[in-house]
Amino acid sequence: MKSDLDVLMQQKNLDALVIFGNAENNPPMYYLTGGGHVGGATLIKKRGQEPVLFYNDMERDEAAKTGLKTRSYSDYPWQDLLKEVGGDMALMSALRLERIFADMGVSGRVGVYGHTDLGTMWATLSHLQQRQPALQLIGETRENSLFMFAMETKDPAEVERIRRMGKITTEVVGLTRDFLTSRVVRADDVLLREDGAPLTIGDVKAKINFWLAERGAVPAEGLIFSIGRDAGVPHSVGNPEDLLRLGQTIVFDIYPAEQGGGYFYDFTRTWSLGYATPKAQKYYDEVQAVYRKVVENLDLNAPFKNYQVLTCELFEKGGHKTLRTDKAPTEGYVHSLGHGVGLNIHERPWSGLTADDSNRLKPGVVFTIEPGLYYPEKGMGFRIEDTYWVNPQGKMELLADYPYDFVLKMKQ
Repeated sequence: MKSDLDVLMQQKNLDALVIFGNAENNPPMYYLTGGGHVGGATLIKKRGQEPVLFYNDMERDEAAKTGLKTRSYSDYPWQDLLKEVGGDMALMSALRLERIFADMGVSGRVGVYGHTDLGTMWATLSHLQQRQPALQLIGETRENSLFMFAMETKDPAEVERIRRMGKITTEVVGLTRDFLTSRVVRADDVLLREDGAPLTIGDVKAKINFWLAERGAVPAEGLIFSIGRDAGVPHSVGNPEDLLRLGQTIVFDIYPAEQGGGYFYDFTRTWSLGYATPKAQKYYDEVQAVYRKVVENLDLNAPFKNYQVLTCELFEKGGHKTLRTDKAPTEGYVHSLGHGVGLNIHERPWSGLTADDSNRLKPGVVFTIEPGLYYPEKGMGFRIEDTYWVNPQGKMELLADYPYDFVLKMKQ
């Protein structure tokens, strides 16, 4: 939680944090500002002190809405600084940052975070490091950054926002199901649009995006709606030109976020319209059985990777390849069991076989369970995914319920 930041800074031996970029669609900045239309900002937090947000004057009212202490960039007039450095924009930005640091007493080890143009920021920080060789600018891998540790446990307000996104997500999934099952079907098993043209993946995604927008959500990281062979490749988003047909597996992985770069939800169902082949039904039943077995065995404070091991064991007993039997399998069970969810669609705790034991199912974490089987050369793939919260009483709570039907009966 945010209250852990100073402890984490102490553990990582950081004297200050600096975050660059917009307040929206920028998880570290959003985490401390709450979002809003504040562009090209700089946020500085010294250990043991409240953060300060530096902003452009045109966004002063938006900056004030964050509730943080704010300072305007106009305190450091860029025209004067640019003249001072002979017209070099990157050097001007470095000089402004140098003076901001000096005014705030920032020194020592400074963690650098945020989403911004890499080339521009590289030029600015390179100049700053040359001008201030005693300053140590510290970068971290995203997977185990200070912010990933802070965001790992959610407070009740954060959980309610994720739960609301779950409600929106399942509403849109229900609308998609109703839309598909109400289509007229051509003699060759192809679904038709209202105008009689063949229904495509692109058509369905357009509907999904519209329904999300109506509810204040966006597919910020994309959307997976894939059929047939594409369903057998876990992150194949689906070919927009592919036609919807009866009897083919559809993997529908939907992970929308609040508009403005807020909290995500993550959810997957696998469908077969009208009927399923015996082989497809067998594979789906196996995935559902593994999903249920894992959920039944979730224990408070257990290392998350224990359930990846369990999932591999269960699929291996069924004769499927896993990440334990093959380093990079392209069929069978080919990914990890789940991940944390919050301002990032993927965050701690991690469940991979190499994850350390600090990734635990402790109170406050929000995480996914998503076993799957993939057989692209057989033209099919399967995944079931739900998002859970470990509540303060240590119980695993499903944040949005939805049926697990595989075969969807057509209404016409």
